[in-house]
Amino acid sequence: VQLQASGGGSVQAGDSLRLSCTASRRTSSNNAMGWFRQAPGKEREFVAAIGWGGPAASYADSVKGRFTISRDIARGTVYPQMNSLKPEDTGNYYCAGRRSAAISNLASAYNYWGQGTQVTVSS
Repeated sequence: VQLQASGGGSVQAGDSLRLSCTASRRTSSNNAMGWFRQAPGKEREFVAAIGWGGPAASYADSVKGRFTISRDIARGTVYPQMNSLKPEDTGNYYCAGRRSAAISNLASAYNYWGQGTQVTVSS
């Protein structure tokens, strides 16, 4: 499975962006999907994930209330809607997929990765 992330860009603080991640083949309810980000000089960190069976979605504390993740199973696409963006949200955003329906906030739990899309938020 190949994942293609898009939707990044340069915005001002307080603006919104919607990223998308499309799989090369249709993902199913058996595949949890997640988003991670990495800022220069920092480790990759969990942002949000969506799955089936149990909690529908999970968010990092730093984005709760501002980001919403959703998915279109038929299109094989996952969308994180990012509102009220802050400069600390700047980074390269990666989508990832698991061969499991369960959500995880660990990068090591994901089997497939996209190439990343850059988000830059200026103050």
